[in-house]
Amino acid sequence: RNTASFYLQFFGGGRTNRVASTQSREVPQDSTMKILILGAGNMGSAFARQFSRAGHDVRIAATSLAKAQSVASAAPGVTAVPVVGSAKDVDVVLVATPFEQAAPALASVGSLDGKVVIDITNPLTPDYMGLTIGHGTSAAEEIAKASPAAEVVKAFNTLFAQVVAEGPAFANAQVAPVFVASDSPRAKARAKALAESIGFDVIDAGGLKNARYLEPLAGLNIYLGYGAGQGTAIAPTFIRRA
Repeated sequence: RNTASFYLQFFGGGRTNRVASTQSREVPQDSTMKILILGAGNMGSAFARQFSRAGHDVRIAATSLAKAQSVASAAPGVTAVPVVGSAKDVDVVLVATPFEQAAPALASVGSLDGKVVIDITNPLTPDYMGLTIGHGTSAAEEIAKASPAAEVVKAFNTLFAQVVAEGPAFANAQVAPVFVASDSPRAKARAKALAESIGFDVIDAGGLKNARYLEPLAGLNIYLGYGAGQGTAIAPTFIRRA
């Protein structure tokens, strides 16, 4: 598969066969958050639209300010800002860059002391069919090491961009879940609240080291979507008898 084509399909574009999505849940005024999204690709733009629709205060920053401005212009209520110093006064920073760009991006946004950082990245190989790290560490843990003042939580990494953009509703009243892993109860609570505000269910996946499981799960999802030809209208979950 052509890598550039795969990248475009994975992070946006292409047809899906999803059923009509539910609307984002309008959050109470005292539950709104100030969110900085790092990355203006299809993941970043999907989150910008969804969080803005849910009533959150959304800023988006990218290496290319023009690209961030393009995303903001198509998403009412979203503001494009330069990367440098962009974390000032925000509650949550959502990292929607490729994994290898995450630490440098976070180093540019200003103080992260006490801020919640949501890591949605996966440490993918160039062909998107494998992981560059795993078993003894994870992308989330490496990001936490690089930003020790932040409260890092792994979340949203098992969802395709198209699922984020189109919403959590699947056939037969199924709702896609967001797996949340963190050593910080506050970070986990923020990620849970954000996921629920845009309609997703949440599965508590324990501590941050369990990102070592979530990232391979995302890899399996990518394989099923592209390697096995199931497309992007899929998401992993766990079923319960009651």
